[in-house]
Amino acid sequence: MSDLLSRYDSSMLNVFGAPKLALTRGHGVWVEDEKGRTFMDLLGGIAVNVLGHAHPAISDAIVTQSQKLIHVSNFFTTEQVVTLGEELRSIVSLRRMSEPMDARVFLSNSGTEANEAALKIVKAWANTQGKRRILALTHAFHGRSIGALSLTYKTQYREPFAPLIPDIEWIPAGDEEALERAFDEGVAGLFLEPIQGEAGVIPLSYEYLRLARSLCDTHGSLMVVDEIQTGMGRTGAWMAHHAADIVPDVVTLAKGLGGGMPIGATITVTERATSVLTPGMHGTTFGGNPVCAAAALATIDTIRTDDLINHAHVLGNNWIQALRSLEHSLIAEVRGRGLLIGIELAEPIAQAAVIKAQENGFIINAATPTTLRLAPALIISEDEAESFNSALPEILNDAKGQKL
Repeated sequence: MSDLLSRYDSSMLNVFGAPKLALTRGHGVWVEDEKGRTFMDLLGGIAVNVLGHAHPAISDAIVTQSQKLIHVSNFFTTEQVVTLGEELRSIVSLRRMSEPMDARVFLSNSGTEANEAALKIVKAWANTQGKRRILALTHAFHGRSIGALSLTYKTQYREPFAPLIPDIEWIPAGDEEALERAFDEGVAGLFLEPIQGEAGVIPLSYEYLRLARSLCDTHGSLMVVDEIQTGMGRTGAWMAHHAADIVPDVVTLAKGLGGGMPIGATITVTERATSVLTPGMHGTTFGGNPVCAAAALATIDTIRTDDLINHAHVLGNNWIQALRSLEHSLIAEVRGRGLLIGIELAEPIAQAAVIKAQENGFIINAATPTTLRLAPALIISEDEAESFNSALPEILNDAKGQKL
């Protein structure tokens, strides 16, 4: 163990396990560790670093804003926060800023906090409507705080902290008949991810998303779409749900929004969702931090200027097809949209494959024991993607030989 990793082990609470590497610098999709070794980062900080590492647009925005105002609290506002709110209203609603919109924005510090705010909106709505039930999907992941954790499916995450928030029910993800059976007039809201990233990059069909929207309309329920991992161009659209041509009541964002800076957003898209929270019902000290807002604005501007949404769509879909064409015996399926890709393996060797990939200079992630997840920066090149494809067969062969 290196000196830095040893110091980490001695000083940090053991909630993540031992770090795999101690990183010192990065540029683009590449990072360097304390020993000077370089790695292609195909995880992107878990879908966070959409512009890669040390992008000048983000670095310049951080430096410039930090020399003016770093923090002002929620008693005041800044140009950066207001402009970011306007941008997010426009992006999520797919409207120009000059057009009327019901959408409003609450800024926080993480995806968990974004979903926590969304849950409070749904619960407050429930209390005004005489409803109690909240629906979520099997294999969902919405965060680690008590509220967001109450919506998260994985038993091992929830059981140590039980009992959690009551009246939350899980229904089979992607099952249209189960979705229809679950709805009645007592349903206050439905939470879903357009693509279940932590479950192994499992997309919900557009038909399923449209049915969910229709059922929420019929029964007076709020539809919350968690775009924390899938938003900000990740899937080849600003938001993954845009491709289904639906309008959720609430959208949550984080991860790629700040390009690496900690920021989350809860966007109420419809009037009924926007009207729920009133002054004093919710808040956060650091939400709307001007430095984080400036980084988010730089991220949005660069995604537009460099046409990265189209790049993610074209390169991502070509990459998925290229991975499928490998026809390796250990590759059972390749799923995803844009630059959120899941490689389903025929054997539970994903963690061994992550280790072998690192030995070969690639950082990837095991979303499940049988699924490798790729979520690189949107700036990744075709040649960089191809270099991973070329290395993958040998990585899988070696992983099978040393299955953990």
